[in-house]
This record gives sequence, structure tokens and C-alpha cells, in this order.
Amino acid sequence: MSKNISKLSGRIGLKDNLFQKISDRSLSSKNGDGMKEIADKYHVGVSTIYGAESFYEFLRPEHRAKKAFVCNGSACMCAGTQEGLKKKLQEKLGKDKVGEMFCLGYCYENHAFHYDGENYAGKDISNIDKIIEGKEIIQEKFHSKSFATTSFLMDDKLSDLNKFKDQLSHFMKTDKNEIINSLLSSNLTGRGGAGFPTGMKWDFCSKAKSDKKYVICNADEGDSGAFSDRYLLEDQPLKVIFGMVICGYVIGGDEGVLYIRGEYPKSIEALNGSINNLKEAGLLGKNILGSDFSFDLNICIGQGAYICGEETALIASIEGRRAEVDVRPPFPVTEGLYKKPTVVNNVETLAAASGILINGAEKFAAIGNKKSAGTKLVCLDSFFNKPGVYEIDMCTPMKKIFYEIGGGLKEPVKAFQIGGPLGGVVPTQEIENLNLDFQEFTNAGFMLGHASVVSIPKEFNMIDYIHHLFEFSAEESCGKCFPGRLGSYRGKEMFDQVKNKSAKIPLKLLNELLITMKKGCLCALCGAIPTPIMNILKYFGDELKDDIVKES
Repeated sequence: MSKNISKLSGRIGLKDNLFQKISDRSLSSKNGDGMKEIADKYHVGVSTIYGAESFYEFLRPEHRAKKAFVCNGSACMCAGTQEGLKKKLQEKLGKDKVGEMFCLGYCYENHAFHYDGENYAGKDISNIDKIIEGKEIIQEKFHSKSFATTSFLMDDKLSDLNKFKDQLSHFMKTDKNEIINSLLSSNLTGRGGAGFPTGMKWDFCSKAKSDKKYVICNADEGDSGAFSDRYLLEDQPLKVIFGMVICGYVIGGDEGVLYIRGEYPKSIEALNGSINNLKEAGLLGKNILGSDFSFDLNICIGQGAYICGEETALIASIEGRRAEVDVRPPFPVTEGLYKKPTVVNNVETLAAASGILINGAEKFAAIGNKKSAGTKLVCLDSFFNKPGVYEIDMCTPMKKIFYEIGGGLKEPVKAFQIGGPLGGVVPTQEIENLNLDFQEFTNAGFMLGHASVVSIPKEFNMIDYIHHLFEFSAEESCGKCFPGRLGSYRGKEMFDQVKNKSAKIPLKLLNELLITMKKGCLCALCGAIPTPIMNILKYFGDELKDDIVKES
């Protein structure tokens, strides 16, 4: 069925994208008006349209009825800022007009809310009357600085249209295999956490036989603690777009999609502005720079589904299907968007590819090691004296990042969740033993992932943190696989009972659940949630002993 829907949706394609049609209809209509018309146009059933529409949080009637949302990401939760903020918004707007939204990318402040299509720092509540009146207020920007030997992600070599044009002109005269070989020799791996070699992905797709190919930028950054994609999209959009254009040139694709989360309105604005400027300058569209190479970009705005960070769910979303994970193989490089060969890279990976091509693969490969080469953006939350996003050499000691670059901590912290909700929970004492290294984190039982850092204060209850992780997994699971769908809810139920003081959890049963999820889930969302929970059980067992018990 999914293949049929993909092909039917693909007949019309990206210019009149089915998912965008569904989103627009839902956001403009309070009933079923227009649903049948869309179904007829795309030759799919009304049930398909309804199934997709009902999947996304922002398209649900209960969400659309609200005016403001407080961030409920892990970073804000740990800071304990949001209940007070929620009450203030409810007093101003009414209790039924305030909801919750997952991670707004203000983790450097750990205090944020969304109002009428815009994001604000929590302290901006003092200007709520101006905000309601539609007046613009000045917001402080987060700290951003490169500490890298060579900057690949924060330099200004693609900071304007002239530089973009010069570099594009150069690489469009460069042999495609030479570009692929540069990426291969750089040892660049995917910066979203999967770690697949980028050059290999481009190479596979370039060799795939097809009349049509696509490039997708996965800008659905939803990891709590991470705002590196937000930095790149708002401050370095040309780096990201350049990576997409060059990828299209190499693989033989003429269309790209920037799939960006709806929680980032400023990023959407920045990208739209850059794309329009590039089109006006003849650097996007038909016959770029007078050549036979054409490449166009489309923006697809996500509607509140964390699972869309997984590449097959993202593709399903663009096609207008429910954002469910597909079984692999086939992989997107051979059968991706509309069943055509597709490269899916995340924001930082594309920006890094641009930096490598311009600055030299040998410089990138010389930093770190073969499996963790080059530089990486690291996000530090508000518990640090110097919160912000920093470009750092791979294999840099974590203690240097935390206590020199980050300036140490403002208050006692007992652990850090690094790499988002699917990343490991690292006790403070283990930071001394770790470097910024993908393999090293994995070997130690953690996961570096996006390299976002959420600080867990000394007094924070770890039972509450485990409950938060299960609750997140239950809410955001696509529901396709049995272990993910039921396992997440069973875990949440267990910890609901603990929080309500109605039962204790047998350790054996909990471990069996975690192992089942880890081994049986279809994707990393529910399959990786056991990692931080197992970390907590290992390092904070004494704290949990009254609630999680060994069977006699």
C-alpha cells in the first residue's frame, strides 16, 4: 500500500506536495472540508488523507485551539522553569489556550515558550503584552564560536551570494568522482549520530540507475539540548544549501527538499530568504550559471512529529503518508522519495561537506581519528557559565569542553544526557574519562549523537527522569512496531505507578522490557531509549533502590 501511495503522490511531485496540501487544509479548516478533493486529486483514499493528518500533533484540533505553548523538552524540565511560565501564560490567555511543545531550541536558556507562530525565551514573558499586540521585541542571541584548528562550520567562506557563486562555479567544473573522493578521504560521517560515511552515501546514489533522483536535508532537529541545526539554518544557511546543490550535481539529481521542523519559524524565514535570493541570482533553478545542470529547492514544514528525524519516516511524511518507519533494505540511496534514489543528510553533515570541499579534505581528516574526524558542533545548556554552540575538534577531552570552553557549571550537576533523548546519561565523574569521539562514547555504553548536552541537577529525581524518557517514547513513537508501541507505554505505566506510590517495579521485569525494546524495535527512537535508562540503573541504582526492587 505504501508503495502505491508513494507512486501516486510522486506523479504530482514536490511542486504541489501532498503533505503540504494536507497541512494547509487542516490548518485552514475546522472540519473535513477539502479532504475529498485532495484525495481525488492524488488518487488516494480519504482514509489515507485522514490517517496522515491525524498523525501530526500540530494538525490535531486540540492543538490548533491553543494560542501558546511552553517547551517541555528535557533541558527545560531539568531547569524546573516551565510550570511558572505556564501559569503566567494561562493567567494572560486562559487555561485552555496554553499547551506544550517539544524542544524549541532555547536550551541555552532552558526557559522558552511559543506564541502565535513565534518562539520566545522564557524571560520574554515580561513583554507578553507587546507580544500579544504583535510588536517585535529584541531577543538575545546565543553564544557561538569556533575553537577548531580549522573552521569548517563557522567560517565566512559561504557568507554571501558572490562567494556562493564563485565556489559553485568552481565545483561545477570539477569531476564528480573527485568530489566524492574528497568526501571519502575526509572521513566525514553523518553528524546526526548514525555515523554512516557521507562520501559512500553520495557514491551509492550517484551509481543508482534512475530517471530521477532527490536530495533531502533532514532539518527536523528535535533533540532536547540541541540547537546546532538552528544555528546553521539561521546563521549559515548558504553552507547547508551549497551542500545540497553540490550533492545534486554529483548524484545527478535536479530537486531537493529541506524538511524543517515547524518549531523553528526563524529558521524557515532565513531559508526562504536565502532560497529566493539564490533563485534571483540564477544560482538555483534551470541551467545554473549557463550550464546544463538544473537544481531547485523546496521547503517542507514539519507538523510536530519527532519520528520524522528518522529518514524513512521523513520520506513518508513528504509523500503525504503517516510518518512511520520503513523496513530497510531497500535504503533511500536506491529507493527513497517517491521510490527514487535519494540522499538524506542532516543539516550539519551538509554544512560540513561544504566546508570540506572548500577548505580541503586533508585538513578535515587530520583532526581527530578515522571514525571521528574533523570538527563537531557541541551545544551546552544554561547550567554552564558559557552556554551556547561551539565548533570543536573531534577527540577533544570532554572536561576541556565543559570546564574551559563552557566555563564550568553554575550549580551542582550529577549527570548529563548527551545526544538528545536517545543519548546516554553520563554521570559527572565519567566526563573525566571521555573525549569527543563517537566510538569512545559507544564503547563506554553511551551515545554522542548530536553532541547536545542536557544537565541533570544534583537534586533531580532520577525516577522522574526515567518516567520522562518513557513518556517521550510513548508519545513520539510512530506505533508501527510492537516493541516500540507497547513497550514504551508499558514502561510509562510502570513509572506512573511508582510516581503514584501504588507499586514498586521488579528489576527483572524492567530489564526484560528494556532488552526487548533494544533488540526488537524497528528504529532508534524506541530502540535507543533503553540506553539512557540502563545508564541510570547502572550509575544511580542506590537512588532508585526504594522504587525498583530485586525479586527475592
